[in-house]
Amino acid sequence: MNIRKIVAPTARQALLEIRNQLGSEAVILSNRNTDEGVEIIAMANESIMQLTDRAQEARPKASPAKPRAPAVKGQLPGSAVRQQSAGIAQLAAISKPQAEAAREKIAPVRAPGVTAESSILGEIKSMRSILQQQLAAMSWTNVQQLDPQRAGLLRGMLNSGFSARLAGKLLNKMPAGSAHGESWIKQVLKHNLLSAGESDDIVQKGGVYALIGPTGVGKTTTTAKLAARAVVRYGADKVALLTTDSYRIGAYDQLKIYGKILGVAVHAVKDAEDLRMALSSLRNKHLVLIDTMGMGQRDERVGDQNEMFDKIGIKRLLLLNATSSGETLEDVVRMYRGERAIGCILTKLDEAAALGAVLDVAVRHRLVLRYVANGQRVPEDLHPANLDYLLHRALKAKEEESPFALHELEFPVMMAGEAAHAH
Repeated sequence: MNIRKIVAPTARQALLEIRNQLGSEAVILSNRNTDEGVEIIAMANESIMQLTDRAQEARPKASPAKPRAPAVKGQLPGSAVRQQSAGIAQLAAISKPQAEAAREKIAPVRAPGVTAESSILGEIKSMRSILQQQLAAMSWTNVQQLDPQRAGLLRGMLNSGFSARLAGKLLNKMPAGSAHGESWIKQVLKHNLLSAGESDDIVQKGGVYALIGPTGVGKTTTTAKLAARAVVRYGADKVALLTTDSYRIGAYDQLKIYGKILGVAVHAVKDAEDLRMALSSLRNKHLVLIDTMGMGQRDERVGDQNEMFDKIGIKRLLLLNATSSGETLEDVVRMYRGERAIGCILTKLDEAAALGAVLDVAVRHRLVLRYVANGQRVPEDLHPANLDYLLHRALKAKEEESPFALHELEFPVMMAGEAAHAH
């Protein structure tokens, strides 16, 4: 079979090379990111047709299977793609008994000990996956051609850091012919983003809260900002600070400096019993904030910390770094979030080039936005979450072209990979 594997710095270059080698009707089999760049595997259209002919010859005439015609026809970038209709659909529909009947007519190369039936079924399974990805690519190419506004909005969301999963689901529900697509997107996202109201403000309500999150997310500075807000409203004698960070050099000293400036007592605790005793002595405080140890989300001590807070019944605020990638944020939420996590604080907004990823995670995990932090100043750079401002920043057009931006030619390939993964 005429199959080519191309590795290029970008998907656009890889697609152009595929077209040069296999022609404009080449079928994309798979695509993935590698250390060397974007890897695309494609097959010549003639080879696909040969497989189709083989499958049709192998079908028993006595019990024909009902073909499933592809739901969407489309084009690869720059040229028409011939519809892979009845033959390929029939190949995907061959059942186990039919494969056994066709065993003598199809003799694929197979390893010792592998039966013809299992080999054929394996080939069918592989072809199903190929067809799903190819049809998805054709579908998204059609979206670009038939509904350029929707495709443009979708590309904009992807380039802003939103996941393909959330962006695709959202745009699929957008009414056809909507004159104000971006406004519609903002409205739906705002409806799905949870934010704490003034009556649910933790400084006003008081209680005991632990600030959790990975190394460098800004826990100590955010703890000081919250403490400062409480001191202004209730006085220094109604606020206390604790730290469980006995590993980082200078971590306790840094919190003590903030405590001295604010006139607030600072206590260090080592374990659950030590924490329990400290909290017992601070029962008269309006607000007690616990600064926790900085550690990576995959550190085994994260589980120990969560268990300690669960035993005592301490509510947690998860800090999310707005500069982190979507994959990293997803990992952080999965490892740190627990039943007693009452919301999140977005940090480092002043350093983030795009906010789509952190808002995407907040939407999908139903995290309540408590505050946003946009600098190091205490307490000025801490604000209640303003959804209109966050969505405006997340979706505004970029002034400069980014080398990481997704372009039209790469769009169907990326969305096809996501669609195939979803199946």
